Order: sequence, then C-alpha cells, then structure tokens
Amino acid sequence: MTDAIALDDVTAARGGTVIWSEGTFTISTGTIVGVIGPNGSGKTTLLEMILGLLLPASGRFAVLGDAPHRGNARVGYVPQNYASETGTGVRSRDLVTLGRTGTRWGVGGRSGEDRAAVDAALAEVSATDLAPRRVSQLSGGQQQRVAIAQALVGDPDLLLLDEPFANLDVHNQHEIVELLRSLRESRGVTILVVAHDLNSLLSVLDGAVYLLDGHAHYGAIGDVVDSALLSHLYDTPIKVVRTAQGDLFTRS
Repeated sequence: MTDAIALDDVTAARGGTVIWSEGTFTISTGTIVGVIGPNGSGKTTLLEMILGLLLPASGRFAVLGDAPHRGNARVGYVPQNYASETGTGVRSRDLVTLGRTGTRWGVGGRSGEDRAAVDAALAEVSATDLAPRRVSQLSGGQQQRVAIAQALVGDPDLLLLDEPFANLDVHNQHEIVELLRSLRESRGVTILVVAHDLNSLLSVLDGAVYLLDGHAHYGAIGDVVDSALLSHLYDTPIKVVRTAQGDLFTRS
C-alpha cells in the first residue's frame, strides 16, 4: 500500500528563508497523525505543501503517491477558523455543497447525486439536523462538524485539519476526536491534525510530526510523548503522566 505522505530530505522555505529542513519520513495510510511544534515552527507550512500551495525548496515530496498539486480532490482540508470566514447568511447545507460543486464552471443545477452526497456527508458527522441552519448561528462544535462534512463530501483519501480544537470546550473536543476515530475506521482515511495540545488526541494518534530545532521529524506516538523531547520542543518543562489504566497525558 502506498504511503499517504512521503518526504525525502525536504526543505520548506518562504521568500528564500528556510522554515524547516531535513524532512525525511513517511506516514502510512489509514493512520491519525498529530502535527506539533511551537508557534512559527512551520506546522501550517507543512499543510500548505501537502495541498500544493507551497513547493518544496528542495527534496522529494509525495502525497498519495504523486507530487503535491493544487485542487487535489483526494485531499480534504479544514482550515483554522474556517467558519468565521463564511459570512452570516450561509446555510450548513450550502457550505457542504460547495465542497462538492465549488470547482465547477458554468450554469447548472445540483444533481440528485450531488444532493445525496451532501446528505451522506452531513449524516456521517451527525449534522443532518444542522443542514438548514446558518453556519454563523451554530456552536463551535457544530461548526467544526459542518466544516468536516464539507471536506468529506468529495470522498478524500487524506484529511487535513488545522487547529480543529481552537475555541472548543472539553466535551466538544472529545466529540470531534471520536468522530475522527470513526472516520478512520469506516473510511480508512488518513488524518493529519495540527494541534497545540496533544492530550485530547492521544487516544487516537498513531504518530506525530514534530518540528524541532528547524527540522521536521516523525515518530510513533509512544516515542514522541516523552518528557525530555516535549520540554525541548516547547522550551518549557512538560511532564508525561501514565495513569493506572495505561493512558498517557501531558502537563506543564
């Protein structure tokens, strides 16, 4: 099976300034992976490179077996604070429909197949009842579900989420994590999640990309959740605690 993402000595740069370098790792299909690092370390830059919005300065980069390119229908993307940019009048159904029809040109109605795909995507994220409601009137957790439905309606093989837990309470964070677990099990989709705090995700993560000292690394989650590594990464003391049930969590 082809790796979902493969980097070979990749350097990321903007305007001639290197953001990170020496990225050499693979991410297996069907896994859930966190992307962590301090502010400005290049987490969103990695997502932009996967989306084909930023080319590697050097090295070889493959996404689902091909070179990254803009508009890759096999990649679904949920940007940070996405719902806040949709305006006040957009309904949830319309937003999800754009994920299905937004790249088409010309005049034409939505087909029955389009409507069925939108219905299925909303149902998959338990948001059917939100379809007629304006996105601006939804709670943060509801908005996140609708945004994920839009990313799913094109049936992607890779799903990218940039800070999906921002402004969500603990309950809604847990609900989104369980949704990601369900999507992996039902679809086999590979999921990358940019997150500042791994605690909410630890129960579902297989590994993590971590951007440390200007370099990109990947490790199994049991290796990354390490007090010395995380303390170095965030330049502050972080303890890793294992409960009697074997669960891990971190605290500063």
